[in-house]
Amino acid sequence: MDFTFTEEQQAAAEAAKGVFAGVAPDAVPSPALTQGAVADACDRALWAKLADADLLSLLLDARYGGAGLDAIALCLVLRESARVLARVPLLESSAAAAAVQAFGGEEAKSALLPRAGQGELVLTVAAHGRTGHDPAELAVTARQDGEAWVLDGVQTAVPWAYDADVTVVPAHSATGRTVLALVPRGHEGIVLAEQFSTSGERLGELRLESARLAARDVIDADGAWEWLRDLLATGTCALALGLGERVLRMTGEYTSKREQFGFPIATFQAVAVQAADRYIDLRAMEATLWQAAWRIASGAPGALPAAGDVAVAKIWAAEGVRRVVQTAQHLHGGFGADVDYPLHRYHAWAKHLELSLGPAAAHEEALGDLLAAHPLA
Repeated sequence: MDFTFTEEQQAAAEAAKGVFAGVAPDAVPSPALTQGAVADACDRALWAKLADADLLSLLLDARYGGAGLDAIALCLVLRESARVLARVPLLESSAAAAAVQAFGGEEAKSALLPRAGQGELVLTVAAHGRTGHDPAELAVTARQDGEAWVLDGVQTAVPWAYDADVTVVPAHSATGRTVLALVPRGHEGIVLAEQFSTSGERLGELRLESARLAARDVIDADGAWEWLRDLLATGTCALALGLGERVLRMTGEYTSKREQFGFPIATFQAVAVQAADRYIDLRAMEATLWQAAWRIASGAPGALPAAGDVAVAKIWAAEGVRRVVQTAQHLHGGFGADVDYPLHRYHAWAKHLELSLGPAAAHEEALGDLLAAHPLA
C-alpha cells in the first residue's frame, strides 16, 4: 500500500482546483428558502469546463479519449468539487462510464464512452433502491424474453435523473444474478417523478413498467454491480471529505475573528478541543478513503474483500461529516443558520451524503457480514 499520489493523479487534482476555483456554493437559491428544487438542471456551464479540462474522461482508456487513470484520481477531483458544492453529476457519470468500460460489450462501449468523456452524454446510476434501506438490485426485476430483457420495478432518489441521457439500473434476475440495464431517457415503459434531496437538488423516482431493452443494453457480467456500487460509495466518501475540510476551514476562519471577552473564541479551550476532534475525524475519513480507493484501483488482495475497506470508509465518512457540520453550526452560533451565509448549504449537502449509498449503520452491518464470512486469522 502506497498513498503517494502519482504525477498524473496530482495533475488531475490541480486541474480540478483550477476549474472549481470560480464556483460559488451559493450560486443557486437557498434550499432553506426554496420549495422544490433550487434549479431545474445541473450546472451545464461547469460541466462543459470539466469536459474541456478532460476531467470527465479520467477513468476511460485512451481509445475512448480518456486518460486511463484510476479511482484515486477520481476521488481527488471529487474532493475538490465538494469544497464548492459543485452541482454536476461527476461521480455518477464517471462511475457509470467506468463500469461500462470494465464490464460492458463493445457495442455499448463504442456508443457511450467517447461521448460521455466529452461531456456530450450524461450518465447516472439508480443505486438507492425502493426505500433507501433495501438493496438497490432487489428493487427491479429483469427477465429475458427472447433476445430482449424486460424490467419492472421502482428506484427512488435517482441523482440527476432529469439531466441524464442514460441511467444505469441494477436489477435481479430469476436466477439470482444482478444485471445492469442501460436505460435511455424517455424510453418506452419508463416514468419519472420528481423528488427532492435535503440539498435542494432534484432527484427522480424511476418507474419501470415492462420496459424492454435489447441485449446490447444489458450488462450481465458477474460482479459488475458490486464493483460499481463500491466505486460509488468510495466517491461519496471523497465528496464527504472535501465538504468536511471546507467546513472546518470556514469554522477556523470564523472563530479566529469572532471575539468574546476581548479574545478570539478560537483561543478558548472548549472551542479548540471541539475543532481538534473534528480534525481527527477528517484525518480518519481521509485515511480510510484512500485505503478503499487503493483497493479498487489496484485490485490488491486483503484479509477482506475490497467491499470491507469501502464499508469502513463509508462508516467514517457518514459519521464524520455529520459531526463536522454539527460542530461547525455550534461554533458559529446563530450565524451558522443565516441563509445569507453558506454554512447551512454545506449542512444540507452533508446530510444527503451521509445517507447516500447507505448510512453508517447499513455499512456496519455489511462489514459484520464480511467478517463473519472471512474470519480474520
